[in-house]
Amino acid sequence: MTTFRIAPAVADAFPDTLIAVVTAGGLRGREPWPDTAAALDDLEQRLAAGTWAPADEADPRIEAWHTAYRSFGTNPRRIRPSVDALGRRMAKKGALPRVNPAVDSYNAVSVHHGLPAGAFDLDHVTGAVEIRYADGTEEFTPLGEPDTTENPKPGEIIYADAAGVLTRHWNHRDAHRTRVTEDSTRVAFVLETLRATRDAHLLKTAAEELHGLLMLHAAQTRLYYLSPEEPEVTV
Repeated sequence: MTTFRIAPAVADAFPDTLIAVVTAGGLRGREPWPDTAAALDDLEQRLAAGTWAPADEADPRIEAWHTAYRSFGTNPRRIRPSVDALGRRMAKKGALPRVNPAVDSYNAVSVHHGLPAGAFDLDHVTGAVEIRYADGTEEFTPLGEPDTTENPKPGEIIYADAAGVLTRHWNHRDAHRTRVTEDSTRVAFVLETLRATRDAHLLKTAAEELHGLLMLHAAQTRLYYLSPEEPEVTV
């Protein structure tokens, strides 16, 4: 079992945070996921038709993350929140990347609802996962760059476990070690908002949508929520 927690200092600084954690066990990443493929196709068709567009930095959902990034010393126009970067890429190219069914599922839900999303292969997580401020001594190996080692700046918000950093700049980029592949069978997915008072209903709708895509291809799935009032869950 793995514990996810929001550190007290982060909870104090961002008291309206709400994070959905969707877990999937016995995940079958090598079979066809037609519902995920259909969700991606639908978004791309609506974008092409001009009836929908990804949230941009003028949207309050994205603006909240830009403000948060600036608060811990990150320039959000140079190092963008994941949903901002994904939406910009889709708007430019007209399509979302196809990585693998599990990753494609959370990408589709993320850009559809304008909320950051990510995932961790729990078989490669060591100890508890904490959202906390970095002290500058931690090490991070970026996704797709297994020979690269970075050190987050002190005060940067990170996801971290006992072995190192899992995500830099809160949700900008995930680590190579816990990346989700077709062979990942035990995965935790996260969806985030900093404005639960306004967007809790949106987050919960997105989490249920992701849960629905995953449950078709997993032996078991569960949905949990983290907040400053409930800062810890064990999955």
